[in-house]
Amino acid sequence: MYRLLIADDEALEREGLEWIVQRMLPDQFEIIHAENGRMAIERAEEHRPHIILMDVNMPGIQGLDALREIKRQLPETKMVLVTAYDYFSYAKEALTLGVKEYIVKPARREQVVQTLQQLVAELERERLKRMEDLQLRDKVSQLQPLVENELALMFMVDQVLGASAPLLSEWLDFPLDQGCSVVIAFSEPEHVYSLDKKKMYDTVRSFAKSHFAGPSLISSFIDRHMAVFLSKPPDVQDSDWQSIMRQYGEKLCSITERQLALTVSIGIGSTHSDVEGLRKSYFEAVFASTYFEQGGKVCLFAELRKQGGVSSLSNPSDQRESTEHRSYVLSALQRIREEREEQTIHVLDKAKNYIESRFTEDISLEEAADFVHLNPHYFSKVFKQHIGETFIDFLTRLRIEKAKELMASNELSLKEVCFEVGYKDPNYFSRVFKKVTGMTPTEFRGQEN
Repeated sequence: MYRLLIADDEALEREGLEWIVQRMLPDQFEIIHAENGRMAIERAEEHRPHIILMDVNMPGIQGLDALREIKRQLPETKMVLVTAYDYFSYAKEALTLGVKEYIVKPARREQVVQTLQQLVAELERERLKRMEDLQLRDKVSQLQPLVENELALMFMVDQVLGASAPLLSEWLDFPLDQGCSVVIAFSEPEHVYSLDKKKMYDTVRSFAKSHFAGPSLISSFIDRHMAVFLSKPPDVQDSDWQSIMRQYGEKLCSITERQLALTVSIGIGSTHSDVEGLRKSYFEAVFASTYFEQGGKVCLFAELRKQGGVSSLSNPSDQRESTEHRSYVLSALQRIREEREEQTIHVLDKAKNYIESRFTEDISLEEAADFVHLNPHYFSKVFKQHIGETFIDFLTRLRIEKAKELMASNELSLKEVCFEVGYKDPNYFSRVFKKVTGMTPTEFRGQEN
């Protein structure tokens, strides 16, 4: 039910409008009365009406002044002027207040009903639009962690599901010009693997989003560590940035110990630009996260460089340490690749099931790609790589195998078989069938009989 405020200093006019509304539009409106401009403002604050019928000339605060005040508080409310005078003298000012409708006294029933019906339809369209916007925002909020993880993995390893890093960074509002990586290394693998990975991820994500004002990305949990990518604000000096990052790492150590009862080591890479630069920062952060033997430490790669503690990255003199760090990085990358492969297989299994359930319909590659949220060109490529045949060949094979089964039963004519397996043109079906089997449908049925 919509709330309708009728503001007029004449009780007879208010009651007359209410009678028209209740009689012509029953059970659609809750009616609120106001006998002057001041009361109209007060009643609007209290009841928040959807529509206001406002008399222009009233004692005290005039109608337009009251509407102006109400408009500041309730910008979405629909406003209608009720006047016994020439509306055009008020038109310019009324338009600035969003007033698009007016009713001339004495009000005619048809005009009142038509005006209210028009405004109700407008309110309903706006309500549906708000619902759609909320649903979209909800979907986006659910997708955002997945997209963040996708972009984070692009920085960590160059193996992705056909997406574009600049496109995703723009969508997530994550600039690629200056940023660094923070790696959270969990130092107790046996304990870590027995914990709830979602809780660990949610804890780190919640911290990353609440303790850093700028754009950030959080990766999934991969081989005993997670990565956070932070975009450096352009107005922050490098020296201040290092201090901010150290405090960030120390707080992260503290919160994981308090909420997860886990000791972590934090490695922080140097500030770099673009995808390759952020990937380099990630490798630096991985190295820094393993620099101290005990957990609970924060290590900045930039400080190690100043202290000369990164020789093992370029100088093989310390072979044992170098091998240990390299092994850890390679292990992490291998796990990432395995997870990406598992994701691809899962996506293609989902696509196969979709095609197998719909192959008798007029299905296209674009529809199948859209179902699994992949770019059609990339979907076509990975489908061929993993399934061993193109989308069209796969679809055709399913249809021809089904056609063979139907023809063997002799219950349907060849034309009916054609339509049953998804083809609309019997001649085209015959050509495809012969190309696949080496014989026409008629020859095949004759052979079966």
